[in-house]
Amino acid sequence: MLPSTTLMEEYYEQLSELANQLKFFFAELATFIINTLHLSFLRMEERKGVMVTALYRQRGKMARQLMHSGMAGLAAVGMMIAPVIAQEFPGRNVNPWDIPSASAVLSATTDDPDTQTLVSDKVRDKALSYTVAAGDTVSSIAAKFGVSEDTIRWQNNLKSKDSIKVGQVLEILPVTGISHKVQKGDTVYSIAKKYDASAQAIVDFPYNSFVNDETFELAIGQSVIVPDGVRPAEIPWSPIARVRQITPNAGTVVASGAFVWPAGGTITQRFVWYHPGIDIANNAAPNILAADAGTVVGAGWLDGYGYGNRVIIDHGNGYRTLYAHLSQVYVVAGQTVNRGSAIGKMGSTGRSTGIHLHFEVSQNGAHLNPLNVLK
Repeated sequence: MLPSTTLMEEYYEQLSELANQLKFFFAELATFIINTLHLSFLRMEERKGVMVTALYRQRGKMARQLMHSGMAGLAAVGMMIAPVIAQEFPGRNVNPWDIPSASAVLSATTDDPDTQTLVSDKVRDKALSYTVAAGDTVSSIAAKFGVSEDTIRWQNNLKSKDSIKVGQVLEILPVTGISHKVQKGDTVYSIAKKYDASAQAIVDFPYNSFVNDETFELAIGQSVIVPDGVRPAEIPWSPIARVRQITPNAGTVVASGAFVWPAGGTITQRFVWYHPGIDIANNAAPNILAADAGTVVGAGWLDGYGYGNRVIIDHGNGYRTLYAHLSQVYVVAGQTVNRGSAIGKMGSTGRSTGIHLHFEVSQNGAHLNPLNVLK
């Protein structure tokens, strides 16, 4: 029995040694895998950082190409999966070439004297061509497209309001203002000065593109829209549209149950579809005042958006006000403020071309023209 006992002990010792070796092996294997994954992750982060930096630097220049490439890719994917989807609906396959043309399309080629040009309600990103019809005037065309008479005049070099004729093709800008072709040395500031407009308005117009989105650098030969621009050394046909409005001193205004002016200065940009507020400029960079009493629900540079430092006040009655581009913020989220309390200092943080306040008013989530509620 002794030899047998010795053999069993040796057997258990070998099993124990094998278990220890397996344990050591798997521990080393786990360490190896973790180290390998960690190195791979670091390499991936390094490459991602390089790629993100390259895309960030080129985002303004490559935005249009990336958008076009993305749309082309979506179209290609759609073409590839269309037959597969069609097979899921047996008996319902339709040959598009067998569909008869609508009668309305055929009638468009006839000489119907009552045919009229329909203007799309979609926001336009560029100028369009319009053929003058019988009965058209510069005034009626301007009203049809929502621009000023001077915008049509300057874009088409009209000598007088009576100089248009039936069949003439006019170029209509998307907004009231001037279209400018960039020359060597042009900047948003020099262009704004030339046309007595606001540099901030040029930057804010959503369809103006820039070589560098941080410095607002322009490419020679590109066209930019100058909202509310006026051609130099010419008398506008509608001079009333160019009157500058000066805000009252907000610190001395007391209006119960109404909004008071948040700052004094010059209104450099008005409320339009692409700019849901007004801009008030003042080189003295005064304090910004709360337009009405309420609770601060946002304060500081809340994200990477173009508002920069901003304050958002909830007035508790469905109204909210926003104060953007501040150089300093005097309040914190959660605190309450009275009407006329200083909440910050005017500045030029975020997507801004100079010292000004961007002021918005919303009611139940819908933006209002601040000029309609300020007292």
